[in-house]
Amino acid sequence: MVLSRFWLVIFISSIAFVIFSLFSGNSYTIDHVLNGKKDDPVLISEKYMDQIPVFIKDSINESEEKTFVINRDTLNADTTYVYKNKVVKIFSGVQKSDGLLPTCKSTLLDLILPLMAYLAFFCGLMELLIISGASEKLAKGLSPVFVKVFPSIPKNHPSISYMTLNFAANFLGLDSAATPFGLKAMESLQEINPEKDKASDAQIMFMCLHASGLTLIATSIIGYRAAANASNPADVMLPCIITSFIGTIAAFLIVGIKQKINFKSASLVLSLMVLIAAIVGLLMYVNHLDLIGKNYFTSNLSALILVGIIVATLVLSFVKEKKFTEANTTVYEAFVSGANNGLKTGVTIFPYVLGMLVAISLFRNSGLFEIISNWIAFAFSNMGVSKEITDALPVALLRPFSSAGSRGFLIDSMNTFGADSLTGRLSSIFQCSAESTFYVIAVYFGSVNIKNTRYALGTMLLVDVICVITAIFVASWFF
Repeated sequence: MVLSRFWLVIFISSIAFVIFSLFSGNSYTIDHVLNGKKDDPVLISEKYMDQIPVFIKDSINESEEKTFVINRDTLNADTTYVYKNKVVKIFSGVQKSDGLLPTCKSTLLDLILPLMAYLAFFCGLMELLIISGASEKLAKGLSPVFVKVFPSIPKNHPSISYMTLNFAANFLGLDSAATPFGLKAMESLQEINPEKDKASDAQIMFMCLHASGLTLIATSIIGYRAAANASNPADVMLPCIITSFIGTIAAFLIVGIKQKINFKSASLVLSLMVLIAAIVGLLMYVNHLDLIGKNYFTSNLSALILVGIIVATLVLSFVKEKKFTEANTTVYEAFVSGANNGLKTGVTIFPYVLGMLVAISLFRNSGLFEIISNWIAFAFSNMGVSKEITDALPVALLRPFSSAGSRGFLIDSMNTFGADSLTGRLSSIFQCSAESTFYVIAVYFGSVNIKNTRYALGTMLLVDVICVITAIFVASWFF
């Protein structure tokens, strides 16, 4: 219900602001909102030849169409003048994201189809783990801890193994594997959900822990920083881990208090201490490596573990081939069956993702997001927050809505202010310390047709705010 109302507010307010901008004269055309593409110049006005400066008029050949990017010392450096016959079209700035119609197309081609391929492959592997009995053994081994965090889940339930694989994939920065495992977990949790259109306590806890984004190896962020010529691309690793870990603890505590979980459980405390020890140990190892060693380690660890999971699954399936025979199938047929289920899941979530991304596209291209972000930055600056921090805030503000959009702001901030500036580093921490909340909500709850997300959205947004505040303090402390 909350998500539905939020979606309507974004959609309606964005459209209303677009129409207002057109009739108030603040916008020359709204075509870019519908048909524009990311990084295209935005048309801001159209004039006749006699309305432009003389020095520009003298350089025009009326028989041809010419494009001039005006020098910074004469006019706006971001302004482009296009001449055709006697009309001058003036463009300024670039579009921040695709318009409504290109978003519909790119959602299917660039997002859903690749996601369906990932779902097909990893759901095929999950089917092998299920039939071979590996997921059952994993669930049995982790039940003492999970039943404390998820008291409504029966002991040894299959969802435990799926959630474990999802958390592990997120932990290692394996986004392509994390989503299929997470969707399988939601599907399994839905089987024991007494109210099928309403999120259960276990599903909310899982979603909030997943969205808190605990990541140990921020491979993609390191890659972006390396491309931006950072002196040490991996220097944001420790701040990213600290920020995302605090976000995860905050999510657990907020939801745990709401669900009246027993935080004094010995197994729960022990598991948390083991996790902290593992993080600290790995950080100490990485910290003693030189620059090349850090890059080599972070680039290969996640990939090697993923390859290891695939190989281990296939070898185990071969060893346990008798179980496949008892199930009246073969290893390959079981894989195909699981992959087919993954494709069906991809088709199910497509409308949910499309609806959310189209609303976000309108929100960004309407100019409303920019105004709100400017207000927030202005408020922070009046509170004494340094400009280096406020310059990074667009990444934090857009991150809950769109990973691709916030990534664009991240790259722009590093190109503008430098990868080794506080703004560039803080933007990197913002990008890797949380999930795309609205996308995650649409995908995960949409996959099991849950309409009432209860307090999940509010909690996830609160955790996002905690991560932003933590990132600012951590970045200021480190850099």
